[in-house]
Amino acid sequence: MRICILGAGIVGLATAWRLHHEGFEVTVIDRASAGQGASAANGAQLSYAYVQPLADPSLWKQLPRLLLASDSPLMLRPQFDLHQWSWILQFLAACRSSLSKQTTLELLALAAQSRIALEELRSREQLDCDFSASGKLVLYPDADSFAAARRQMVLQKALGTEQMAVTAQECVALEPALAHHQPRIAGAIYTPGECAADCQKVCHELHRLLSGRGVQFILHTDIERLVVRRGRAVAVRTASGPVEADAFVVALGAGAHRFGRDLGLNLPVYPLRGYSLTMSIGEDAGAAPTVNVTDAARKVVFARLGRRLRVAGMVELAGYDTAVSPDRIAALSRCAHDLFPKSGDFKISETWAGLRPASPTGRPILGPQPGAPDNLLFNVGQGALGFTLAFGCAQQMAVQLQSVCRAT
Repeated sequence: MRICILGAGIVGLATAWRLHHEGFEVTVIDRASAGQGASAANGAQLSYAYVQPLADPSLWKQLPRLLLASDSPLMLRPQFDLHQWSWILQFLAACRSSLSKQTTLELLALAAQSRIALEELRSREQLDCDFSASGKLVLYPDADSFAAARRQMVLQKALGTEQMAVTAQECVALEPALAHHQPRIAGAIYTPGECAADCQKVCHELHRLLSGRGVQFILHTDIERLVVRRGRAVAVRTASGPVEADAFVVALGAGAHRFGRDLGLNLPVYPLRGYSLTMSIGEDAGAAPTVNVTDAARKVVFARLGRRLRVAGMVELAGYDTAVSPDRIAALSRCAHDLFPKSGDFKISETWAGLRPASPTGRPILGPQPGAPDNLLFNVGQGALGFTLAFGCAQQMAVQLQSVCRAT
């Protein structure tokens, strides 16, 4: 059975890997090269246990400060765009305890599948991707936020995750590079099993491996529209001509809404712009963290990638613009200097902005959608957890495509 995957980011490539392994004939199409878009320089953390959705009831109390503060990690830039406002209303409606708990449960199950699949891939293929498994510390600056984090930890521990609440002193014992910041830590949640890797390097490795095993790649080629006949997708038109297949998987990230709109669908996927900087670690390697660290108040993450430190964060609802804001990069740099002042040369760094494709609830949108052809499947909406969930979502696609095969 011929499968055409639209999108060559980590979600599309993980799907291609799984489908190729299952014996499908796979073609991957993308307007750029493999591993661009949100996969290029994301936060690098593989948060298998720490999957609390952005749509959380605690957001209501923080909302005025988050939206009004000039240095807020969450920023709304209003657009004359019905899609933006519709998504915001759906997101706010999702900020309730019962839905957040159910979403957390589903994301944990999906993340567990993803961990196993990526570990199998790494073990089999010896990927060059700066992988580490040094755990994660999520830092909280005050007693109230730390108490809320402990409540979430209790929920996640009941679902099988290994986490513990630690004091500021214990934080420094786990990550000595935090010694400078200890007085400003009220406490932290430590997850020993969390990992990190360079997502773009994983994408490049998948592209290399799949290309050598018969998967066809059509890159640097615009996807124009889907060709539908008698209720089934039969081809996708591209700038290089039509590509026929028996089924199609949409893994276009932030572009999924526009693609669906051309088919008369209203996919609730909106781009959340985030930023990152990547700097070389200085001569004093101990001054940079080896454990993954998240500053919960500023929503900034730190991940060690070999001799580099990735610093990423921010959430902006600002449409599809990928311009790099100097102010936001400066805020990331200040945060890095605040926590790890001697970790590297802050003047010499790579900067990036990308669009994380989010659903209002935080749950990925997986499978056929009402009103779309039955042989058109969607694998989108992973938000900031795209790297974490990619291989689990790929397994879901394989299961669903087997059903499509049986139905044809």
